[in-house]
Amino acid sequence: MISNPRSMETPTRYVIRNSQILHGEPIVAGTSIPVRTIVEMWRMSMSVEEIGAGLPSLSLAQIFDVLSFYQDNTDEINRYIEENRITDLMIVESTGHLFRKAA
Repeated sequence: MISNPRSMETPTRYVIRNSQILHGEPIVAGTSIPVRTIVEMWRMSMSVEEIGAGLPSLSLAQIFDVLSFYQDNTDEINRYIEENRITDLMIVESTGHLFRKAA
């Protein structure tokens, strides 16, 4: 029987899991930056170079590796993004106000 390569975690050079950091959520090695942070920046149409400017402690190679990891583990990372989403209701409950960007 041939196994599906997507069912196994794809090893990368710069993405690790450490049970002591974010309960084992994938992070950039040597940091506590979660993969989901970089993915969300990329989803906001930021280029790899712009992401690097926003996270200057990361190299372009690390960012590309994270995005490659995301392509192989999309469902898992999307789940982490959803689990950590801050909703309007959460903002109102914690601040008493809902702040919106001006159009």
